Amino acid sequence: MDYFHNVKDLGLNLLRGARDLLYPGCCLLCGRMLPSSVEHFCFDCRHGLFHDPYPNCPRCGGTVGPYAVVEGRCVACRKEAFAFEQTLRLGPYAGLLQEVVLRLKNQRSEILAELVGEYWAREAADRISGLGVDVLVPVPLHWLRRWSRGYNQSAALCRGLATVLRVPQCPTLLRRVRHTPRQYLQTPSGRKANVRGAFRARSGQSIRGRSILLVDDVMTTGATVGEASKALVAAGAKRVVVAVLARAQG
Repeated sequence: MDYFHNVKDLGLNLLRGARDLLYPGCCLLCGRMLPSSVEHFCFDCRHGLFHDPYPNCPRCGGTVGPYAVVEGRCVACRKEAFAFEQTLRLGPYAGLLQEVVLRLKNQRSEILAELVGEYWAREAADRISGLGVDVLVPVPLHWLRRWSRGYNQSAALCRGLATVLRVPQCPTLLRRVRHTPRQYLQTPSGRKANVRGAFRARSGQSIRGRSILLVDDVMTTGATVGEASKALVAAGAKRVVVAVLARAQG
């Protein structure tokens, strides 16, 4: 397994080098030429991606108005029994962030996902370090979907986060045991049933007593990360905190 990851890392580094040769000094999102002192993203794209202008619920990550959070929950999640403790989001599922999420899902953009994860980690370093998490775990794809997409965008984001935060990651800790229909095709009430029992922690990988940061690209109702969190808690995790790139309003 270590050999596989070493070969994969070498391949990704070669791809990064090829990208820099083909597109020197260009923003990876809008293609605008960059000053020599700036890398990867122009100022406008960086601001659009990594600046969240809205207050959000610490429990579910949803955008809220003033005075909407009472005792750590908003109206939307007050009656929800999530298995995760809180949600850390990069921003709302809108504008440039929505475009990036769709790009990561529909194109082979593994390098972009890692870079976004790295920048996200720098922006949220203080907040994440205050959570006291022991390990980062991405929400897994079923092997059929991963094969058709070419990679797991949540795992790539997780690698970027782990690189900057210097927190261990375990991409194989969770597995998806059912090939479920896509969540966005389900009704809000049907999403929980769609992913019920879809995740299981792998045997032989002890997580008992550990605090886990569960990483995903987008969250709408919380059904997917909620079910994944249940599997981690059932396997002995002390607590689960969710980190999502974008939070959509369900």
